Amino acid sequence: MADHLEASVILPSEPASVAAARSYVVGTLAEWGLPSDTEAADTVRLIVSELATNAVQHTFGQSPTFTVDIALVRDERLRIGVTDSHPRFPKRLPAAVQQDNGRGMVIIRWLTAECGGRLRVRPTREGGKTVSIELPWTVPVEPVTTAVRKEP
Repeated sequence: MADHLEASVILPSEPASVAAARSYVVGTLAEWGLPSDTEAADTVRLIVSELATNAVQHTFGQSPTFTVDIALVRDERLRIGVTDSHPRFPKRLPAAVQQDNGRGMVIIRWLTAECGGRLRVRPTREGGKTVSIELPWTVPVEPVTTAVRKEP
């Protein structure tokens, strides 16, 4: 595999784009060697879903699009970032407010840490922000099947 792979997509800030972002990332990672039916792919799918949902719901119409960037560096580190043009950084909401929503960043932070990765939020030159995760890249090894011997 190459030393560095990158992919990117720009999507409109609308609810249907959350599913498009998930599909794009999982499809790209499958091309790079991560089967879409693995636990790692499920984790990435959930993280991307939360990142994209935040970009759609919490920019208050001030970011007409968001960008999803994926990079695989030396078959060791996977980076996924979602960039929007809204300047407000994500905030953890108080527990009383977290009834039906508001847990996205908590979920992202927990899943990323569980995988041995890290979460970063940084401003863009244009005044927006990028919320990104970096995870160790681990492509699952094919399972070894053991023949079951039947006694006569």
